[in-house]
Amino acid sequence: MTGVEIVILVSLICVMAALYASVGHGGASGYLAIMALLGVSAALMRPSALILNVLVAALATIMFVRAGFFRWQLLWPFLITSIPCAFLAGSYSINEPTFKRLVAATLVIAAVRMFMPQRDAVIRPLPIPLAAVIGGLIGVLSGLVGIGGGILLTPLMILCRWATPREAAAVSAPFILLNSLAGLGGLLFIGFVVEPWLWWASAGAVVGGLIGSRWSIRSGSQSWLRRALGIVLLVAAFKFVVTA
Repeated sequence: MTGVEIVILVSLICVMAALYASVGHGGASGYLAIMALLGVSAALMRPSALILNVLVAALATIMFVRAGFFRWQLLWPFLITSIPCAFLAGSYSINEPTFKRLVAATLVIAAVRMFMPQRDAVIRPLPIPLAAVIGGLIGVLSGLVGIGGGILLTPLMILCRWATPREAAAVSAPFILLNSLAGLGGLLFIGFVVEPWLWWASAGAVVGGLIGSRWSIRSGSQSWLRRALGIVLLVAAFKFVVTA
C-alpha cells in the first residue's frame, strides 16, 4: 500500500472503531468493509480484522465493566459454545470466493443492524439452551469470516428482549473479545501474515475505540453516523459480491 492509502486506511479504521465501540462492538465487519474498498487481499483480511477487533473490544469491555453495565449471566450461555466453535472455524481454510460471499452476507447483516432503532423494552429471561445453540452458530461464522459476532448477537438480544440496548452492548464487547481471540488461535494452525500497515491501523483502532466507548457511556447520539456507516457497509458488500 502507498503512504496515502495507509493514511486513508488508518483514518477510516479510527472512525469505524469509534462508531462500533459506541455500541459495544469491535468493528470487524467495518474493518473488512474498509479493506475491501481499498483492495486488501482476502488472505490478509481475516487476521487483520480479528487483531483490530481484539484491541477495540478489550477497550469497550473495560469501559462497560467499569461503568457497571456488564451482566455475566447474559454472557456465559453464549460463550460456552461460541469459543470452541470460533476456534475450530478459525483453523479452517476457505477459498477466496466462499470467503467473499460470507463476508458480503455479514456486511449486509451489519448494515441492517445500523439502521435498526435502539429502544428499551420489557426484558424476558434468557433461555440457556437456545443461547448455547445461537452462540455456537455465531462462533462458526466468527471464525470463518474474521469477526467477533457482536454484530449478530446485539440485535438478536434486543429483538428477543433478553437485554436492554446498553446491556446488550456491554455483553457483546467481551463476547467479541473472546471469540476474536479464539478465532486467532485457530488461525495459528494454518498460519497467517500481517502487513506493516496493521501496526498503524491498530493505533487508529485504539484511539477510535477509546472515543467510542466514552461516547456510549455518556449517552452520545450517533444516529446519522450509524446510517452513513450502514450505506458504506452495503457498498462494500456489493463489491464483495461482484468480485467473488
